[in-house]
Amino acid sequence: MLHKILLAFVAVTCMFLSAPVFAAGPDSLQAILDTVPRNEVKVKTLNELFRAHVQNNPVKAVGFAREALNLATEINDRKGLAAAYNNLGVAYKTQGALDKALEYYLTSLHLYEALQNKEGIATTRNNIATIYSMKKDYGQAMKYLQESYKLFIELKDEDKIIGSMNNLGNLHSEIQLYEKAMDYFSQAYQLSEKKGQAYADPLTNIGNLYFRQNNYQRAVENYEKALQIERKNNNMLGALNILINLGITYTKAKQPKPAQVYLDEAARLCEELQAFSYLPSIYKNTSENYSNQGKWKEAYDAYVKYDEAREKIYGEESSRKIAQMEMLIDFQEKEKELDLLKSQDEITRLELRSTQLVVVLIILGVLTVLGGLNLFLRKKMLK
Repeated sequence: MLHKILLAFVAVTCMFLSAPVFAAGPDSLQAILDTVPRNEVKVKTLNELFRAHVQNNPVKAVGFAREALNLATEINDRKGLAAAYNNLGVAYKTQGALDKALEYYLTSLHLYEALQNKEGIATTRNNIATIYSMKKDYGQAMKYLQESYKLFIELKDEDKIIGSMNNLGNLHSEIQLYEKAMDYFSQAYQLSEKKGQAYADPLTNIGNLYFRQNNYQRAVENYEKALQIERKNNNMLGALNILINLGITYTKAKQPKPAQVYLDEAARLCEELQAFSYLPSIYKNTSENYSNQGKWKEAYDAYVKYDEAREKIYGEESSRKIAQMEMLIDFQEKEKELDLLKSQDEITRLELRSTQLVVVLIILGVLTVLGGLNLFLRKKMLK
């Protein structure tokens, strides 16, 4: 169903929210990487190379993120470390490893919070929300998205505001608040036009709303326009998302030939990019498309693949792992609070002991003086 693609698109938007630090292309970044020493600038460059490659070559991008993580750990670059963890979270989520992605996102968030880095906090909260969306925990997803959006407004970062609006629109659409969703998408598109740069995201999302209204023609119009933008920008993950949406739309419109063309292209691109979180939707709609044509054997085989992919990505085991991770992090935070209280209590006890010692010394001093004075008076009386 399209709703899973909507959630997948939230995931694409979250990568768009990780704004580059350098205004340079992959070649320029590689040139910087080859010349700078092993310091914070090199970590920052590696993280930027991840972002430069993640939409068209995710495998290569992960290599840069891991190198950034290792170097940041070695030189104790906490900001670079937080960015590397966030980038790896993006990569694992795209591959469908949601529990691993959440683990990296939460680690990144705690680092950014310790640094009081608002931009990093906002971006990572947005990314955490995508995991909750994919897990259908819409309450938690809304909480994290709204917190993220509020911070982006404070930072006046228009690019990230547009991405955040898209995510909020997707979530409102998912809980069937379509009018509110359209407001977010329209505002996002208007803001992108104001910036003088066409963004595919709002168009795709508007197409999603038309799809929900069974207005397949208007949906296809918006998807095709968005697909042209993504291909022009070489955003292969964005193009993958739209290809799947087009395949689903033509399937629902009972036009099997164009539907299968788009779904097959999406499946090939999915494998090429190792974007496995998209596979359940591709397989499920491929099965439906074969059913519409009476190809029952092909439909059955595709549905078996769908069931296997869905269980691997959205299964109960993954949900349990996420819950366990959050409990562990909460427990660790409580332990830190307890250790702090213990330290404060120990300080109080030491201060009390010090005060008591001073009092004892004063009393001993007074007694010594009194004893000496008494001895002096007795000797004088004896004389």
